[in-house]
Amino acid sequence: MQPLSPLDGRYRGAVADLGIHLSEAGLNRARIHVEIEWLIFLANQDVLGINRPFTDAQIAQLRAVVTNFGDADVAELAKTEAVTQHDVKAVEYFVRERLTQIGRSDLHELTHFACTSEDINNLSYAITVRDAVAQVWLPKVAALLAKLRDMSAKYASVPMMSRTHGQPATPTTMGKELAVFIYRLERQVKRVEAAEYLGKFSGATGTFSAHVVAAPQVDWVGVSERFVTGLGLTWNPLTTQIESHDWQAELYGSVALFNRILHNLCTDVWTYISLNYFKQIPVAGATGSSTMPHKVNPIRFENAESNLELSNAILDSLSATLVTSRLQRDLTDSSSQRNIGLGFGHSVLALDNVVRGLGQLELNEGVLLADLLDNWEVLGEAIQTLIRAEVAAGRSDISNPYELLKELTRGKRIGGDDLITFVNGLNLEQEAKDRLLSLKPNTYVGVAAALAARVQ
Repeated sequence: MQPLSPLDGRYRGAVADLGIHLSEAGLNRARIHVEIEWLIFLANQDVLGINRPFTDAQIAQLRAVVTNFGDADVAELAKTEAVTQHDVKAVEYFVRERLTQIGRSDLHELTHFACTSEDINNLSYAITVRDAVAQVWLPKVAALLAKLRDMSAKYASVPMMSRTHGQPATPTTMGKELAVFIYRLERQVKRVEAAEYLGKFSGATGTFSAHVVAAPQVDWVGVSERFVTGLGLTWNPLTTQIESHDWQAELYGSVALFNRILHNLCTDVWTYISLNYFKQIPVAGATGSSTMPHKVNPIRFENAESNLELSNAILDSLSATLVTSRLQRDLTDSSSQRNIGLGFGHSVLALDNVVRGLGQLELNEGVLLADLLDNWEVLGEAIQTLIRAEVAAGRSDISNPYELLKELTRGKRIGGDDLITFVNGLNLEQEAKDRLLSLKPNTYVGVAAALAARVQ
């Protein structure tokens, strides 16, 4: 069968690492992991008082089932599920068979003991999402931020025309503008890194009812907490049959906001390319247009935009869907959660494209300088602000300095000589005049370079 999603076809190379965690096989590996750890926990902490623990060698053999999980195991599970018509039941039978293989069929009935399928599933999803974020998504983000930091440091002092509302405005530096995005993105990264991954392990409706009937002497609430936290998750004590998935909505919301900020970076870089602020370094052998040989298109950023939008469409849908479950359980989450990998996959693909795109850019400093020197009117802000300070200090009696500069500059192109003549005619002390006369559009950047350094 041919791949239906481009993530499994055309773009597989960019997102393959996610498949280790967020594929059906990754989910089943995690299910087996949870089932086996529950077996070991029950037997070796003698929760039920049967006094038949696993040996160290047997524990190693059981855990090796998880670490060595491969294609043959996937096929075996699929064959079993074709009969059971239930994915978690197939996992249970898989684990029972491994007990037989290590000579511990006496513990068959501890497999999936007192568990509802969602006890296994919620922990498995928490593990797979946690590991996908930590081992795949965050490293991709780190590579992007490292590239942006390099560029921000390199261009920290390179002056550039700002364009508020698309019009010439107070100059900045390219490094400072990139630093703005670094700061915004890093705030969301901190939120993702601080995410909680919650898990429940409390039976069919979250009441430990079957547990208490089977073994009333056991502190099942304490057992549940120890087991869940032992998996590196945060224990949720109050649930229905399902863990409420609020942590997923929180996490996907943070990733989606990261995606939106990155989308903004893409549109800004695309615009800088269109203004010729950035030159794109041609890739040998690549073609920009099937009919226009000269074209070098910003395809990496356009591709990223599209994939960020797709990622957010999925993540936003998951966030909205997963927090609602009718009464004590419905199955809307079952189908929805199978698309978590798509949401992260499109984000990872976008990250890959942005890093590649940034690596093919070269700042066209000559164009930036020419643009600045063609827009001396942007110094109007500095002149009227200095005059207002001088008037407030009693060193000048110029009235309505803003209106004065508005009349001189609004909707007009003026040159350096025009401003020199204007400043020399102002009723200002010479020191103040000298400050204004020393200004040029390419030096009127305030503390932009120092601001850029804040993200290094």
